[in-house]
Amino acid sequence: MTLRGPEAFFLSALHGQRYCLFHTAHGVPRGLVLHVHPFAEELNKTRRMAALQARTLATAGFAVLQIDLLGCGDSEGDFVDARWDIWIGDVLQACRWLADADPRHAALPLWLWGVRAGSLLAADVARALDRPCHLLLWQPAFADGAAQLQQFLRLRLAADMLAASAAAGRRNGAMEALRQQLAQGETLQIAGYALHPALAAGLEASRLIPPLTNGSGRRLVWLETTMAAQPSLSPLGTRMLERWKQAGWQTHGEAVQGPAFWQSAEMEEAPLLLRTTTAALSAVPTP
Repeated sequence: MTLRGPEAFFLSALHGQRYCLFHTAHGVPRGLVLHVHPFAEELNKTRRMAALQARTLATAGFAVLQIDLLGCGDSEGDFVDARWDIWIGDVLQACRWLADADPRHAALPLWLWGVRAGSLLAADVARALDRPCHLLLWQPAFADGAAQLQQFLRLRLAADMLAASAAAGRRNGAMEALRQQLAQGETLQIAGYALHPALAAGLEASRLIPPLTNGSGRRLVWLETTMAAQPSLSPLGTRMLERWKQAGWQTHGEAVQGPAFWQSAEMEEAPLLLRTTTAALSAVPTP
């Protein structure tokens, strides 16, 4: 059997076109998966793993859509044009496209596959969707966007300290100064990305909060990689899984051996993560 490669196209959305890759499910489709990519440079670092996983899931019978959000990758706009609410709209539009791409898709379960900060966006989208969905989260870093924003701002502080000879004397209050600039409507240049105050505010307000299940049997699959000889979930993962379980979600969490591919200087692969992801999604019965 000849396997088809992904179909590249542009999806119309607010403020222009979004670049997408659609991986057709091989055989009878059993589910839909929408990839929600990470923030800023981590998008580029995770490209290879996302592509490998999308192809693997397609082979296992899942229709997979990858989308570059506004101002990211090959989509229209620059990063400075990005807004959190527009990104939510991008993902909602992609969900609609994926459901309508094939008549067989309408009744299939939908997975939002969030990677790193994309997990926060996926959770926000899940609360806005007009249909039930499952969540697949890869290596979420924080339970809220405020901590994610703090980490991103630290990249600017680190660059400033390296550039200024007297940086050590100005270190105190530097983070607060950056936040003041955002509050005053200034755009910050951070690690090659222009962070608009509106995007920063949207990210900061995001939360990894479970939507109500309404008895729909929603599932959360939380997966992490670690180089430890005996992998175990992070404290954040353990805490979040319990929180979502108490909210009525069926949860599965697992840590597997693999590199931190989202921050590596070279493109790295985590084969165990690919296999574990495919197995976790394939274990869910198709309606």
